[in-house]
Amino acid sequence: MATLRDIQRRIRSVQSTQKITRAMKLVAAAKLRRAQERILAARPYAAKMGELLSNLVTAAGGSDGAQHPLLEQREGPRRQIVIITADKGLAGAFNSNVIRRALQLIRQSNTTEVTLVVVGRKARDFYRRRPWTIKRDLIGFWDRLAYSHASELADYFMQQYLDGEVDEVHLVYNEFRSVAVQRPALEQLLPIPRKTEGESDAEAVDYLYEPDPKAILDQLLPRHVRTQVFRALMESLAGEYGARMTAMEAATKNAKEMIDVLTIQYNKARQEKITKELLDIVGGAEALKQGAEA
Repeated sequence: MATLRDIQRRIRSVQSTQKITRAMKLVAAAKLRRAQERILAARPYAAKMGELLSNLVTAAGGSDGAQHPLLEQREGPRRQIVIITADKGLAGAFNSNVIRRALQLIRQSNTTEVTLVVVGRKARDFYRRRPWTIKRDLIGFWDRLAYSHASELADYFMQQYLDGEVDEVHLVYNEFRSVAVQRPALEQLLPIPRKTEGESDAEAVDYLYEPDPKAILDQLLPRHVRTQVFRALMESLAGEYGARMTAMEAATKNAKEMIDVLTIQYNKARQEKITKELLDIVGGAEALKQGAEA
């Protein structure tokens, strides 16, 4: 049975843990506010950019614009998967959900020619112990996330695609839905997807190109890829802070409940000890009394 000192030591330990989790929750909440503002401001631009490029790619059809290298549709099996996780844990199932979704995509690929680009220490540590090839990793930048990081990654993907080393590039990341909800998302980055036939007929747009389709696509396509990568990074960052805030709030609540249980256990043990001491005193007094009468 635990002694009073052991219970006191456990209470102090849980109280220290509770202080840490509460502080981590407050830090995550402060960072989440800024990250949420950034992603809410970036989403409309990224969505409109994606819609515009999809319309342009579909409208280009058989014109010269369709000959742009980033629009080339290939039949090869070489697939590159970009997995975006966090550098740190203590965020619930945030990292494991993305890793699990990426594993499903890898196994569905039905080919050994799958290469990985891992963003975040959690994805790197997981996949470098597995048999798949990691072409590149990027870690230690989340606290200073900037557009330059997305440009660096996007330029690498595009160069790989233009050199013919990969036939498809897919993004796997956590999409920020709310503080408590982050949904694993899968997007095809390259080649840039076209609209389906039904969507194309319903939303056909006739564009006037100035100076010409090729010059416009040369500017817009790389910018679109960089924008989508930057949006995915910001989605993941906001989702990480939301998941950590939720996880630390739950941990703080659990710590409080554990402290309450331990406090009750301590009070019961202390009461039993006092009762035992009183019984010993009463028993000793009775023994002395009987000895004196004898």
